[in-house]
Amino acid sequence: MQRRSSSQPRGPNPRAVDSRASFIATPDRWETSRSSAASFASSAATAGSTSSAPKRSSFKAFLKAIVLFFSTTKPGITSARPKTTRSLESPYATPVRNFHGSLGTSKNGACHGGDSPWRKETGTMQFNMEEILQATKNFSPSLKVGQGGFGTVYKGTLDDGTLIAVKRAKTSMHDNHVSVEFQSEIKILGQIEHFNLVRFFGYLEDNDERVIVVEYVPNGTLREHLDGFRGSYLDLSSRLDIAVDVAHAVTYLHMYADNPIIHRDIKSSNILLTENLRAKVADFGFARLGVNEAGVTHISTQVKGTAGYLDPEYIRTYQLTDKSDVFSFGVLLVELISARRPIERKRILKERVTIKWAMKKFREGKTIQILDPNLPQTPANNLALEQIIELAVQCLAPFRQSRPCMRSCAEILWNIRKDHRELLSSDPLSQTSHQRTLPSAATRVIFK
Repeated sequence: MQRRSSSQPRGPNPRAVDSRASFIATPDRWETSRSSAASFASSAATAGSTSSAPKRSSFKAFLKAIVLFFSTTKPGITSARPKTTRSLESPYATPVRNFHGSLGTSKNGACHGGDSPWRKETGTMQFNMEEILQATKNFSPSLKVGQGGFGTVYKGTLDDGTLIAVKRAKTSMHDNHVSVEFQSEIKILGQIEHFNLVRFFGYLEDNDERVIVVEYVPNGTLREHLDGFRGSYLDLSSRLDIAVDVAHAVTYLHMYADNPIIHRDIKSSNILLTENLRAKVADFGFARLGVNEAGVTHISTQVKGTAGYLDPEYIRTYQLTDKSDVFSFGVLLVELISARRPIERKRILKERVTIKWAMKKFREGKTIQILDPNLPQTPANNLALEQIIELAVQCLAPFRQSRPCMRSCAEILWNIRKDHRELLSSDPLSQTSHQRTLPSAATRVIFK
């Protein structure tokens, strides 16, 4: 299904004018309809060619057409831009803001926000403490779905039935770390909107209470699914869909948000899944506005993130760039394909750091040993494995200049997924079901 947009885009990010132009100009299933002005010029030309009246009558008809045209145009508004239609199947389909809260659709016709209340506009809702307490039943322990350094996360329900996730900060006013994270998160969340980012509804500061309200994503974290805690292991097709979704989300943050944003904490427990197994990137407590000035290459800042995902160059130099997110994404790719955590403390010493173990297997020509044992070794899976690991190797390059940008990652992954689907449809062995059903387990969403 296609998503049609006729709204005027927001002003371009000065840093990304060239890249945005190439993004828009990409000939990927675009359909362009003529503008009102073009239609008028065409009709006027047709009228002139078919008229048999004297020149004076023709000129009067022409003037009448001009008056009619401008009388139907609202004052102060220029003629509309050509309407365009774009398929969300494309590697360039990084959907941006939708101001009217309408439903966005995925490639298979399902709503990306089908599991969440897209009718709410980002950050526009105002809450008071009474509403929050009512939605969470006074922060009932039975509605607790997450715990982390920021505080506690609760599931809530608004009066109109909308499900929400309420992130309640620690109540200690002396915890400066939590206060900085809170202010950073609401600042970043208020600037972004994308199908693959958790949607922001609003926030509340009431005395010593600090609350962030976002959409509730019902199907747990990617990490829980890789561990099999959600009833079944993800097949490789689903994992590729998730990788593409995350790549689109981070590409949007880096290139198409109002200001470039570096997430700094891309990891499997910060990726939430809808009931349709579409990915939404969450937790912007560590996020920073990126470089937005010509000639500036990095931001000097203290190191923040999660062990196992951190860019070693960032750790060494304290220089943060969007390529730090690319490194974390490379770790995530290895995690997706192997189902191993970045740091496996219970394994033997040489296998504890997953990316080092995986890169060693790749160099030895034993890439197949990286594949999650719960995934079958079929021609389609084996080819996708090789391609994903090759991309991961590029993302995990020790120096940022050698890493691809996130948009390139999205394009490469889209083609990997395309090849995988084609092989699945042509190979009977690859078509066999390879999901392993497990007993369901009560799990909690971990934000940090």
